[in-house]
Amino acid sequence: MSRIARDLEETGIRIEIGDDFAKYRAYRSKLSDRGPIYPMFDVAASYIDQTNGFWICGFNEDGDLIHTQAVRLLDLSGTSLNTHLVCHRHKYITPDSTPDPDQTFYSGPNALDFITGQVCYQGEFWLRAQGLGGARSQGVTTLLSRLMLEVAVAAWNPSYVFALVPQRVAAKGAHLRYCFNHCEPGRWIGPDQQVTEEDYLIWMEASELARTLSKTRPAVQGATVAAMTTMPASLARAALRVGVPANG
Repeated sequence: MSRIARDLEETGIRIEIGDDFAKYRAYRSKLSDRGPIYPMFDVAASYIDQTNGFWICGFNEDGDLIHTQAVRLLDLSGTSLNTHLVCHRHKYITPDSTPDPDQTFYSGPNALDFITGQVCYQGEFWLRAQGLGGARSQGVTTLLSRLMLEVAVAAWNPSYVFALVPQRVAAKGAHLRYCFNHCEPGRWIGPDQQVTEEDYLIWMEASELARTLSKTRPAVQGATVAAMTTMPASLARAALRVGVPANG
């Protein structure tokens, strides 16, 4: 985490990692150029705290918020992601994307039926476009997603990690930039069988996640190196348990 944070700071991004979702909601509310926060990560609509979620925010040198992403831990023991998305679809549907959320369902990916166990959902991923020479052109999307995976593994060691990305983003190889192994087409089907939105499912299982992280994770000499991140103690303790240097 320290190395990733240093690499991000070199591109002009300061990272803050947190699990106070009231604070995250306050950060998000300042972004007038974005849509509403997804209910899955909104404390006004869902129960989420340090036991089942964390967020990552990035700030530029002027202190402006230029990046967000959030992760929620789902206990899908004895059920599947397919069943979960049917029951909780309102928390995943993009606000105002369908005429009737009650009659809108997600379908398509085969992985929906076998993703189960302790599952992490990555959402709210946003990186402000800054033109040529900006953060996106410096390849920080991969670093930011990699940081999320490191924290998720340190905190929960999930069986699966998944995200839903727009078709236009998936077409550009989003799963590779986000460090995911699999990408499957998916669609939200509305009340008249119309496609209200095309979201692709990107995902990976625990063994793939472990291999992905171990290939590029540097050897850790100790847990005393101060990370260039702001991180709550609960997540810092989890990081230390797996030998990832972090401050408290």
